[in-house]
Amino acid sequence: MKKNGFFLFLVGSVLTVNAQKSEIEWVSSTQNSSWVNESKHISLSSKDTVNSIQILSDKKLQSIDGFGGCFNELGWEALVSLPETKKQSILKELFTPTGANFSYCRMPVGSSDYSLSYYSFDDVPEDFTMRNFNIDRDRYILIPYIKEVLKIRKDLRIWASPWSPPTWMKVNKHYAMRGGPVKKSNISNDMDSAKNILNNATAFIMQESYLKAYALYLSKFIKAYEKEGVKIDGLDVQNEIAYSLPWPSCTWRPEDLSFFIGKQLGPRFKADSIATHIWLGTINYGEPDYVRTILNNKDAAQYISGVGFQWAGKKAIGTIIKEYPQYRYMQTESECGDNENDWHSAEHTWDLMKLYLSAGANSYMYWNMVLEKKGLSSWDYGQNMLVSIDTVTKEVVYNPEYYLMKHLSHYVLQGAHLVQTSGYNDCLAFVNDNGTTVLLVANPLSTSKKVNVVVNGKTIGAEMKPKSFNTISIK
Repeated sequence: MKKNGFFLFLVGSVLTVNAQKSEIEWVSSTQNSSWVNESKHISLSSKDTVNSIQILSDKKLQSIDGFGGCFNELGWEALVSLPETKKQSILKELFTPTGANFSYCRMPVGSSDYSLSYYSFDDVPEDFTMRNFNIDRDRYILIPYIKEVLKIRKDLRIWASPWSPPTWMKVNKHYAMRGGPVKKSNISNDMDSAKNILNNATAFIMQESYLKAYALYLSKFIKAYEKEGVKIDGLDVQNEIAYSLPWPSCTWRPEDLSFFIGKQLGPRFKADSIATHIWLGTINYGEPDYVRTILNNKDAAQYISGVGFQWAGKKAIGTIIKEYPQYRYMQTESECGDNENDWHSAEHTWDLMKLYLSAGANSYMYWNMVLEKKGLSSWDYGQNMLVSIDTVTKEVVYNPEYYLMKHLSHYVLQGAHLVQTSGYNDCLAFVNDNGTTVLLVANPLSTSKKVNVVVNGKTIGAEMKPKSFNTISIK
């Protein structure tokens, strides 16, 4: 009987261990093998404390609003080059819970560097009443793109930002801020360099009639999209607010943007019963005083719901979040690279994720989700994308940054909280509302690395592959 009893005890122990393992999921990605199920390699008895990660589930930090990328015309052009089954497969891989599970995405207001050409919703000079306003072009390109996704993800949240107002509202009467070649290309835009605005001066015509017209323009954009069945959750008032670019752009002094938001845009949205949140952004300036000037302006601040940062804005976000904790914060555009689409790009994006989310950002946005494989903008600047499409051979490639984003967004759900960790710091940990703990951890070394994870009384041992991203989900 003792032997039988001992045997039953062992069986019970094995069942307990297996049950514990079944509640833990581990996937890894390396340059050569992506999204590999490593769950069977988990150890529940590790005593290695050299690379120990303590997940402090009760030490909750900011909540998470979601993750996603940007809808652009050139992305849709690449997608519609594919057979319908391949197109739908990509969209499902980006937006369904079995894929990357994107839930919060961006779109441009008018042209961007990844639109097919320059355009706005009212190019008739001095049309202050917006008599000629229309979104007809978007009905054939951007709106079909967004609606295809809404069929898959009905609860998708969308925010928007203009790259440039209509040219007749700008001092230099052009979409761009400077002429000349783009990046390393010999292709130039059509702007005379005599019209350059290079000193971050306000490029918008700061006269009341123009400011009122632009506020009306943005209000009509929101309402026109709602009429098409697309709700705009938030509006970042200006893309890359502090950089003179050779593609659609518009710089604003903070005092002038404060005046526009406080005296025109906010009151217009209120008068028109626009529920869309006004965001300050996208901030690409590293000096916190730029944002302070606007948030300290009472007229403007009363209408602002959040602040979005990208590029050089990463130098200011931590300071601003500490000083103004009452707002929501967003990383608005992951840095785009030069069409490398390689493992190094993913490692750089991982560093950005850690920086922004550790600083307190509530969301993280990639830039172009899908592009033709060369990644060329209309101004011949090749950039990275999550999914590359060869429009000739119809080959589809999911790049390393896609899998990195999936390591985060597949597991970390809307409403989750970032939580504190201690020990090995090349990681981020979250707790979902359903109680699941999610750890995203990297091994940047060329050799394997063991980690010991302690959470909710459980000890988990895992040996990470060289140069890998790993997500461990614990129910």
